Amino acid sequence: MSRTGQWPPVPEALPAPIVDNHCHLEYPAGDEPRSVEQRLADAAAAGVTRVVQVGCEVESALWTADAVAQYPQMVGGVAIHPNEAAVLAAKGEYDDAFATIADLARGDRIRVVSETGLDFFRTGPEGRDAQMQAFRDHIALAKELDLPMQIHDRDAHSEVVEVLEREGAPERTVFHCFSGDAGLAKLAAQRGWYLSFAGTVTFKNAGGLRAALAVTPLDHVLVETDSPFLTPHPHRGTPNHPALAALTARTVADVLDEDLTRVCEAINSTSESLYGPW
Repeated sequence: MSRTGQWPPVPEALPAPIVDNHCHLEYPAGDEPRSVEQRLADAAAAGVTRVVQVGCEVESALWTADAVAQYPQMVGGVAIHPNEAAVLAAKGEYDDAFATIADLARGDRIRVVSETGLDFFRTGPEGRDAQMQAFRDHIALAKELDLPMQIHDRDAHSEVVEVLEREGAPERTVFHCFSGDAGLAKLAAQRGWYLSFAGTVTFKNAGGLRAALAVTPLDHVLVETDSPFLTPHPHRGTPNHPALAALTARTVADVLDEDLTRVCEAINSTSESLYGPW
């Protein structure tokens, strides 16, 4: 999860362009921080020509709304992160924060409600009611605005599915940084939900995650960096950046035993079907 250290090199360019479906470029990161412009240029050199920039606190959501207006390679996502929702609710500040998000989500270049969901790893039982309410609010917002929704699901797989099925999932629902097993991947495929795989799928100890990828239809597979976090192998422990989505795409091709060009074209096509043209 490190945001410090030396930046990993730009990988070999992919044979066809792809989209980094989830990144946080508001973080400077690295021992020698790189500008947004440089990170986007590095990504393009690797074949990652477009990104979905996500702001999931009020400050980062405001940054995202400004950035997507400045950089044509970006579209944006805004939400209140589930852990942040619990903190804000405890201070009596959640309603105002969500109102700001709902207003920003109406911007032309904000294309996804992201990231929302449940996190039972970092937030204890005392914050779960607030997370549940925030999740329901974001589901309703995505459906009201006909936007896709990206889910943050950490140690809460069954509860996330329960909420989606009870509330009715948005038509375009994406599990950001998918962390479930093959059973959850099969259920997601049955429901028509999309799975976005981060650098974690490249880790040597991630056999279960690769098994989940193996049963996911290619047209429901996305890749992301979640940068500057979750840097793929062999660069774990250094700052992540959108160019490294190319490494994850290669792992997807290997696991699915698919031609890399076909994988890239599928990721690109699915990304556009979800978020529209950049």
